[in-house]
Amino acid sequence: MANEEEKGNESNKKEQNVAGAASAEGGKPQDQQAAAGSEQEKQEKKQQESELEKKEKEIAELKDRFLRLAAEFDNYKKKVASDIQSAKDIGKAELIAKLLPAIDAFEIAIYSVNGAEQQERDKGFELVFSELYDALKAEGLREIEAKGKYDPYKHEVVLTRPSDKEEGSVIEVVRKGYMFNGILLRPASVIVSNGKKE
Repeated sequence: MANEEEKGNESNKKEQNVAGAASAEGGKPQDQQAAAGSEQEKQEKKQQESELEKKEKEIAELKDRFLRLAAEFDNYKKKVASDIQSAKDIGKAELIAKLLPAIDAFEIAIYSVNGAEQQERDKGFELVFSELYDALKAEGLREIEAKGKYDPYKHEVVLTRPSDKEEGSVIEVVRKGYMFNGILLRPASVIVSNGKKE
């Protein structure tokens, strides 16, 4: 009897152990799934933080590049403005240098007026005009031709009057006009014929 009771107890213990093991094995996959889910969330969060950090770094780099380009462009504009002004100053200086002989000749003509004969005085002023005009002509100054038909782009009519010439023809130049390298500086002031005299 005693042996049978011991065998029964041992059998019950084995069953309890088996049941406990089965219960433990049944709970293990759930714990693993929960742990795996938590780990995945951590990795996703870490990846998002890494991507955010990367984007912030890219934005900072782009901002720095923009500021550098803006500063370079501002310096470029200042340099171009300075170069243009320098070119203008050089051009003016060269022109003035070429006019200096005309100024010298004019000064000589003024001081030689006293006691000089009319012919010599006129010759002095002609020399001044010639020096000045030649210097300007060398730089590209051209006198506008005021012959033939009236040209509204180059002539300015100050008066019309009957003449033997065809209507619309320039018959007299009141003030000469000039162009500089194709640029109109001043139109020629002219008198134009309004038809033949009756």
